[in-house]
Amino acid sequence: MTAPDPTGPLDGHLDDDYPAYTMGRAAEMLGTTQGFLRAIGEARLITPLRSAGGHRRYSRYQLRIAARARELVDQGTPIEAACRIIILEDQLEEAQRINAEYRRAAEDTRPPAAS
Repeated sequence: MTAPDPTGPLDGHLDDDYPAYTMGRAAEMLGTTQGFLRAIGEARLITPLRSAGGHRRYSRYQLRIAARARELVDQGTPIEAACRIIILEDQLEEAQRINAEYRRAAEDTRPPAAS
């Protein structure tokens, strides 16, 4: 399940990985606290980049992950479990993508069936 994009329309920047949002702005956009963002950072779900002054900066991609964590926590899942669930979902999605690539490659190398 994919959480809604908390950043809305492109919000002025095209790069999903660009660390455009301060911690305060990210928390506001997600409707959560800065402590929540710190907690999912400590759980290593996301690792915000740091500005030259040492302030946390978040990308649109990271905000989508944080929104999914918040969704699980709002449903009663402990934050550590929510982070683990998201990590496992991501690993499963990646494994499925790789398997699909292998299947396509295997099909491409098969000789045509004799009629």
